[in-house]
Amino acid sequence: MSSNSIEIRLVKSLIGSKSFQKGSVKGLGLSKLGQVVFVQDTPENRGMIEKAKHLLEVKE
Repeated sequence: MSSNSIEIRLVKSLIGSKSFQKGSVKGLGLSKLGQVVFVQDTPENRGMIEKAKHLLEVKE
């Protein structure tokens, strides 16, 4: 992908997570455990990653 994108992998289940964390993960485009998506490196996406950082693995 381009140099300003971030690779995000969902590594922990959303079961038991708070609703705002689930919403942030869904907003990033993740729905299944182990799924990988590439998103643009924007302040909005960084904020969603920060809300659920314990559920995600991030590579820049």
